[in-house]
Amino acid sequence: MQTDIIEIQSPAPGTQLSLQVLRFGTPGTGPKAYIQGALHADEVPAILVTRQLARQLAELEAQGAIHGEIVLVPVANPIGMAQHILGAHQGRFDVRDGSNFNRGYAELAPLVIDQLRNQLTPVVSNNTPLIRSALKAAADAQVASHSTQDLKNQLLRLAVDADIVLDLHCDTDAVMHIYALTPQAAIAEELGAALGARAVLLATESGDCPFDEACSRPWLVLQQQLPQFPIELACFGATVELRGETDTDHTLAAQDAHGVCQFLAQRGVLSVPVIGLPEALCFPTPLSGSEPITAPHAGVVVFHRQPGDKVQAGELIADLVNAATGEVTALRCQSAGLLYARCGSRWATAGKRLAKIAGTTLARTGRLLSP
Repeated sequence: MQTDIIEIQSPAPGTQLSLQVLRFGTPGTGPKAYIQGALHADEVPAILVTRQLARQLAELEAQGAIHGEIVLVPVANPIGMAQHILGAHQGRFDVRDGSNFNRGYAELAPLVIDQLRNQLTPVVSNNTPLIRSALKAAADAQVASHSTQDLKNQLLRLAVDADIVLDLHCDTDAVMHIYALTPQAAIAEELGAALGARAVLLATESGDCPFDEACSRPWLVLQQQLPQFPIELACFGATVELRGETDTDHTLAAQDAHGVCQFLAQRGVLSVPVIGLPEALCFPTPLSGSEPITAPHAGVVVFHRQPGDKVQAGELIADLVNAATGEVTALRCQSAGLLYARCGSRWATAGKRLAKIAGTTLARTGRLLSP
């Protein structure tokens, strides 16, 4: 294992920010996998999993079982890790301007399309390294005017040339679920089976360019914009939601790290036996069909269903009790599906998302992810 430290642009004199990057295997000898944890810095179960992964990968490297390169960033957001306001950890949004640490990554395909139009060939195996090199150069050329933008640029540079990108998060109160691109449904289902995911949510574009799509989606865009050339989807990217915020358990973390390793073995990054893979617990569904249960007014939330419950259309999900009048509003779902996440707070302001259901009935458009 090689450990690198990448310095992040300092936000103020006397302060220092850095990323710890762990490298396993040998670049150029096989596929490259990139894995990071806690980009939303208050989603700390991911840190337990990345640390378990570091131990397991070190053992596998000592056995000569890594075929290619694995880059692991155990804690991907030093800025968010330090943000505490009145005793509460604020790791999802940058307190400088309110921006989401997992939105707004550089969209690289438009930056390289003209260059590639003059370079690509009729042979797909020739085109993949050309595209990878162009995307890496475009990521390297990004400039930053503040620390958060520099952090995003540095993370993208580490990952953009990878064959596999896994961004480890968690929801507030949830079962294991995964977000990925629609054309990569088969690989996403494979990852979901390895991790025991209860929902696999797919989109061609979820909106606002989250980290995983900043790495995987350029290949899809180039495929669409340059149809005269054979272009493979050479990067699989996924956001993995490791259950809920309070699911900090050593046994679960070791299980999840093992599941990641089994997936990497299936994808040819690790040369270890793939033994006893579990059956997939769900079929992929469209992210556009994910139904948010939203509070129509402020009130106290009383849930009737919990993460992992299968629900039918019209079923009661929660009551919302008006604090001023005591009036109870019944909140029902429109879709049949699986309730895969719900909020942690039991006080809701108007418009707050209270729960999410993986279904197929709805066809939402626009920004599909939570803010």
